[in-house]
Amino acid sequence: MAKVEITEAEIAAAKLRMPLAFRAPLSVRLRNGALWAAFALLFGWCLYDFNFSPVRIIEGLGRFGQVLGFMFPPYIWTEWQEIADILNGLGETLAMAFLGTVLGAFVAFPLAFVGAKTINRMNWLRLGFRRGFDVIRSFETLILALIFIRAFGLGPLPGVLAIAVAEVGVLAKLYSEAIENASNKPVEGVVASGGSGLQAIRFAVLPQVLPVLLSITLYNFESNVRSGTILGIVGAGGIGFLLSDRIQAYMWDQAWSIIFLIIAMVYLIDWMSGLIRSRFIGTTDRVRG
Repeated sequence: MAKVEITEAEIAAAKLRMPLAFRAPLSVRLRNGALWAAFALLFGWCLYDFNFSPVRIIEGLGRFGQVLGFMFPPYIWTEWQEIADILNGLGETLAMAFLGTVLGAFVAFPLAFVGAKTINRMNWLRLGFRRGFDVIRSFETLILALIFIRAFGLGPLPGVLAIAVAEVGVLAKLYSEAIENASNKPVEGVVASGGSGLQAIRFAVLPQVLPVLLSITLYNFESNVRSGTILGIVGAGGIGFLLSDRIQAYMWDQAWSIIFLIIAMVYLIDWMSGLIRSRFIGTTDRVRG
């Protein structure tokens, strides 16, 4: 039987002749209308409850413009002691992000295999670990930093621990999902050749997922550099502490200079991560846009 093809022009003409035939059922239209109405009501209530108003926005933009005016021209440090303090803060933030990411990755890597359904067939154990990952991710890094600051005192150590604990929950989940998405055919080939389960993981699963795990870890490291800046504001050391100190002292020109250095550091980390990805993953894009 020959296949009948209908052109777009014929479909458009049919819609003009019989528009009701192409309309969604009444129940679907009512459901969509109710969902959009609920969304609009929720959005409007949030605006009202948070006291959003054109007058307040205009006044806030005016004050924001004044703050930006105080930031220019940017401050240029001329004394070595000031420059050393800024460089030390940037180094502490970078070190916090690096150590926190590495520690979190070391802990999350083996846990990811326990949480992957293609590796761990015991549902109760796998689901238990998955729910544990969810519990860890429910704590924001800033909250963890405040808890660790209370326990260990001020300084970079609470920031490192906060990032590491938060990364365990995030990386373990992402790692386990990458393992679950790996193709099963290489595993079947290793097992058919007489290999054990551990050998199947070593020679069939890991070669597939390691580039993905590396990319995930590098991206999280970039994100943790930014998180390390926020942690410094609450007392975990780093450049964030210096930024908070300048803002509280109304030294807006120095605050802008520090913000610019943070932006430059994040861009440099992103560029270097792109180089590493291109080296180990084989992508042709040297820098991620």
